[in-house]
Amino acid sequence: MEKVADLGNLVRAWKRVKANKGSGGTDGMTVKAFDERSWTLLREMRSELLDGKYKPVEVRGVQIPKPNGSKRQLGIPTVKDRIVQQALAQVLMPMYEKVFSESSYGFRPNRSAHDALRRGSAYVEGGYGIVVDLDLEKFFDKVNHDRLMARLARDLRESRVLRLILAFLRVGLMQDGVCRSRTEGTPQGGPLSPLLANIVLDELDKELERRGHRFCRYADDCNIYVKSQKAGERVMGSITRFIARRLRLKVNEEKSKVAPSRECTFLGHTIGGKGQLRVSKKSKERMRDRLRQLTKRNRGRKFEAVIGEVNTYLRGWLEYYRLANAKGWLTETEQWLRRKLRCYRLKQCRRRFAIAKFLMENGLPEWKSWLLAGSGKGWYRMAVTPQASEAMSNKWFAEQGLIPLVISR
Repeated sequence: MEKVADLGNLVRAWKRVKANKGSGGTDGMTVKAFDERSWTLLREMRSELLDGKYKPVEVRGVQIPKPNGSKRQLGIPTVKDRIVQQALAQVLMPMYEKVFSESSYGFRPNRSAHDALRRGSAYVEGGYGIVVDLDLEKFFDKVNHDRLMARLARDLRESRVLRLILAFLRVGLMQDGVCRSRTEGTPQGGPLSPLLANIVLDELDKELERRGHRFCRYADDCNIYVKSQKAGERVMGSITRFIARRLRLKVNEEKSKVAPSRECTFLGHTIGGKGQLRVSKKSKERMRDRLRQLTKRNRGRKFEAVIGEVNTYLRGWLEYYRLANAKGWLTETEQWLRRKLRCYRLKQCRRRFAIAKFLMENGLPEWKSWLLAGSGKGWYRMAVTPQASEAMSNKWFAEQGLIPLVISR
């Protein structure tokens, strides 16, 4: 606790929370409000932690949509609680990094989803092309507090720290004006939850290592690589029983499966039979859906602002999927996106005279400009005409600042 409550550690934790920004919790204090009194508040928090008097406040419950249509439950702690959780994580993480598995990649320093994908690709390339794809049912909501605290007590052996962690686990969830007590789970949203999740699942990692399996785990997403369908089904059965009996968690049978790597999705990717990484079908669909939202014709945003939003999204997407072979699909998507943007820009002109004027300003002859402006075609059909492509060429889009999808890779 002396390390957790060290003023230097608390200051580092505060800087991390401040950098992450985020909204306030149930006490109404924002990051900006804390910043105005940070030195005084941090010293008060230090005294309360050392005296064992620090009490977490109810977290603010928020539900966000998941790609499959369901909702993910988040718990947003107060700014003060986020700082204390971060301070705990900064002290505990180095301790557990020494014992965590080499096959665990999620929420760990100097490890990323790309590292997990490279390892999975190498396994498939090496002949382990059948994947046992495990999906834990509502993992973050179902973590057993007793088992987690027993593991922590074995490792830490300091009552003040253990009581504080248990208080964070048990603190109520305030949602829709109702505060619900919690006896299980470690809700996503706090800095400590990812570490606690890895501590819980480290027992699964150790069991898989003991059995000699090749696997990659990123948070609660775990893939085990074997050589045959029969071996995969045998592993699925035995590991499912282990998870139920030892971890007191449940494998989602509908989402879990044993199949060739090309039929399984891991971190938004599929792995071909020779280990090549590809963007999964659902990831492609989500990308296009997001671009449709950004280029929706009735948004009322300036064209420059739309280009900026599209670029921000594409940079993040291209960076995350940079290991995947997707040149052909990205070329098609780039053509489709330019058509959507041409449509958006033409609709901004609204009237025929404005359309003709815009086309002429971009180098189109007058007769061609009026031929399109007076055509009576719908906006989307106008966007694919030779006149629109000539006036809003690839070079024109580059001048507007739109980043290319293929060359940038």
